[in-house]
Amino acid sequence: MSVPLPVVATGQQIGAGWSPALSVVKSLAALVEAERIGGEAVHWLADEDHDRLEVASVVGYEGPRLRRHRFHFDAPPGTATGWLPWTEAHQHEAASLWGEVPEARGTLRDHAMVLGAPLWSRGIRAFSPTDPALRSGIQEELERWRSLDLEKNLVAQADRLRQAGTPSPLDPSTQSAWFSLDPATGQRKRLEPGSKVPAGHWLSPGAALRPLMQSLLLPVAAVVLGPSERAYWRLAEPLWERVGLGAPRIVPRPSIIVMPMGAKLALPQLDALKRGDWSAFAKPSSAMPSGKLPLLEADEAWGAALGHRFHAELARTRTRLEKLDRRLARDSAATTLGFDPEHLRQRLFPFGLDQERAIPGLFWLRDGALLDRILDALRQGGDLHLVEAP
Repeated sequence: MSVPLPVVATGQQIGAGWSPALSVVKSLAALVEAERIGGEAVHWLADEDHDRLEVASVVGYEGPRLRRHRFHFDAPPGTATGWLPWTEAHQHEAASLWGEVPEARGTLRDHAMVLGAPLWSRGIRAFSPTDPALRSGIQEELERWRSLDLEKNLVAQADRLRQAGTPSPLDPSTQSAWFSLDPATGQRKRLEPGSKVPAGHWLSPGAALRPLMQSLLLPVAAVVLGPSERAYWRLAEPLWERVGLGAPRIVPRPSIIVMPMGAKLALPQLDALKRGDWSAFAKPSSAMPSGKLPLLEADEAWGAALGHRFHAELARTRTRLEKLDRRLARDSAATTLGFDPEHLRQRLFPFGLDQERAIPGLFWLRDGALLDRILDALRQGGDLHLVEAP
């Protein structure tokens, strides 16, 4: 009997256009870690979550500019994301936002599977926890977990974390630990303590317990997690022993920033670019426009009122000249960076967010050469990488 390979897992709630792009980075980082330990990379499609606002909110292009957009899904509130319909109308809507989009019909899960094909072809396995063949086999064990009253452990751990100054983004005193999920309709509803799961429905763990179910379904040796995920995974720390599972090793998710071809930027310069500090890139110059303003003082013979007005006019002139300073610094920075600095800032930090948090992963998934460059960067190790677009 063959022994299954150790799994390096990661995942994301499935979103339209594989939003956000950091989910692509997580999968590729899992692949790199799996190569290192001789294991298998698995992308967990979190398709029983039901945060519709998150999966429907995306950005797309309107001409050369990015704009926010929200898809509408004709399904009752509380429908898990894997059951949300993805129709021909959604397909046309997506194409108008993003250009070429691989064809998918059926559900948002189908859309995610089709878009993720470049990852699956590189050896990452897509895994849906809502596969009936898998889910029916663990219901008895999940019922046993529910009988252990794990909620008390979660609340106590949340209190410990809060007292230690590291509060969790999840509050288990208000957020349910258990839901029921109707596999026919995708309806997911909160389960109050002591209530029964309706006949034919699945027991569905909340976010704080999902790490446990992941290791119940897969031989997880390590998980690639972002900062907020690592924070709520800490809630489960006291529970692994209670349910009889070993906690996987946590691998922090690296970050990737994709630069336009020809841009000349180094990692230490990122903060200055994000702040809009063009002087950090400008060549030194003593010929700044504001430097040409002479040091002038009001004549006492003018009187206080005229003297005050004189200094106010000087201040306004200085403000206008300082705007010219910034323009000169921007022009000089463009020479240094090989790219207009403001346009580069908008590319790397759209809407003031890190690029991988704002744009859909589709932009990267449809460029195989870019995915290979990202993989090469991740194999070098490190927390943050600048990757030039092919």
